[in-house]
Amino acid sequence: MTRMNLGAVAWIAIVLVTILTAAGLLGCGVKSAPIAPEYARPERILTLRAQPAFGGINLTWQRPTHYNGGHQMRDLSGFVLMRAEGDGPMIALVQIPVTDRERFQIEDDFTYFDGETTMGASYRYTLIAQTSDGYRSEPSNEVTVTRVNPPLAPNPDTYKLPSPAASPGDTP
Repeated sequence: MTRMNLGAVAWIAIVLVTILTAAGLLGCGVKSAPIAPEYARPERILTLRAQPAFGGINLTWQRPTHYNGGHQMRDLSGFVLMRAEGDGPMIALVQIPVTDRERFQIEDDFTYFDGETTMGASYRYTLIAQTSDGYRSEPSNEVTVTRVNPPLAPNPDTYKLPSPAASPGDTP
């Protein structure tokens, strides 16, 4: 009887190891087809805009929403803002983190104020989006701006409305 029990125990052990191994193989590995790195990058940002403002230059852009491969992106981790003075080389100015990934309402529009500029100097900017896995987008559209003081807002005490122009239907 002891021999039979040892044989039964060995057989049960072999069956259990086989089942657990098969279950482990099904639970491991890639769940979908592999994606080439160029398709895992965020899409290129084409909405970068720059305007002179009091004290510096104001930059705005819209959030990239898809990867180059076309799938919706959910792991945007931040941006790298690049700046060049005049015709000089682009250098990384600042890393801007994205902190809204866990929120219900995510930001669609981003802004950055570059207060480290010189009046009358010309600057070029570009932007790179990056994911939490370290994939980086191609550089955004390049914008060029010269820092000048923006025009003053009209003074209500001295502002004069333009005189109305006669339209072609007003003449007799």
